[in-house]
Amino acid sequence: MQQFYKRALVALILLLVVDAFFAAFCISQSYVSLPVLAARRDGTYWRYTSVTDSERGGRSTIRIGDPDGERLRFDFRVVESPAYPYAAAELLLFDKNERLAQLDWSKYETATFFAKCEPASSLMFVISAFDDKISKIGDFLSYRTPQSFFSCTKKGVLVSVDLRRLIIPEWWFTFHKIPMALDDYKLNKVTKVAFGASIQAPRNVDTHVEISEFTLHCRDYRFIVGLFVFLGVGCVTFGIWFFLAHARALTASVNSKLKKDLPLVAYRQLTLEPYKDKEKESVVRFVATNYTNVDLDLEAVVLATGVNRNKINVFLKAELGMTFTGYLNKLRLTEAARLLSEKSGATISEIAYSVGYGNVPYFNKLFKEEYGCTPKAFRSLPIEQE
Repeated sequence: MQQFYKRALVALILLLVVDAFFAAFCISQSYVSLPVLAARRDGTYWRYTSVTDSERGGRSTIRIGDPDGERLRFDFRVVESPAYPYAAAELLLFDKNERLAQLDWSKYETATFFAKCEPASSLMFVISAFDDKISKIGDFLSYRTPQSFFSCTKKGVLVSVDLRRLIIPEWWFTFHKIPMALDDYKLNKVTKVAFGASIQAPRNVDTHVEISEFTLHCRDYRFIVGLFVFLGVGCVTFGIWFFLAHARALTASVNSKLKKDLPLVAYRQLTLEPYKDKEKESVVRFVATNYTNVDLDLEAVVLATGVNRNKINVFLKAELGMTFTGYLNKLRLTEAARLLSEKSGATISEIAYSVGYGNVPYFNKLFKEEYGCTPKAFRSLPIEQE
């Protein structure tokens, strides 16, 4: 059984190592990211444009740097002239036919980007999403415009925006005469993204902005489900293997134990050649005849045979390598094993009493120590009959 437990431990360690590597793989794969500014493979592309308050008579200005696919750079100056001065850099999505295109960002949960501003400023992040009920293609005032605010500095700030908690400005509801309670939005048809000055941006100051590492993030929970399925199958498989292998190993161990105990049957039934030493013969004969007596102990053997207590222990130690108590338990448990395999109708208690044990739990304990399983489990094993 020791060899079996060593193999089982090695198998368990290997299973845990495989589980750990698979878990690391699934967890890493469950984090999905999409670089927004990188070159796209579906034929669509971002066109960088700008918008200011000039349409309302304002004098704010903006200049967008040359796009490089990695960052958005622009310089703006907000001039305090109209009621709401404004300047923003926009990314419009076009397809290969130069028509406005749409992206499905509905599965993404957050957007992150690295923002640098000189001097420090407060900016807006705005998404224009097409609304099937309200929007008209190309009329961006009719698109839903969920947005968020962020601050940036000369050293740069890593900004994280929760795409599920953006806010649609009040003017949009007023302009379209829609109750503000209907502030839900969907990001399944995104056409434009803008970075612009907020109402708290510095006035009459030239500001340089760089947006880089613009990335969308989400979790693909199919990998997590797959991980749990894999772990479950692995545990069940290991459990089934352990149960079957343990049963086989236990059966082999018990059979081996019973074969080793056959000489004790000879001692119990006596051999054809009697002991020349009459004292030894009397001890063996008495124990072999009375081992089923619940009250049998070393003192009873001494009184019945007249052999000195120490001589009995010395004799048993020399002949069998065990003490009187060990020898007596060996005889009783060997007989109990035989009765368990041959008398299926007898209860565990009946067999325990028949071999000299008045305490059934104590019998169960000794039997398990001797054979590695309980009497009940022993009965279900395919024991080789001798």
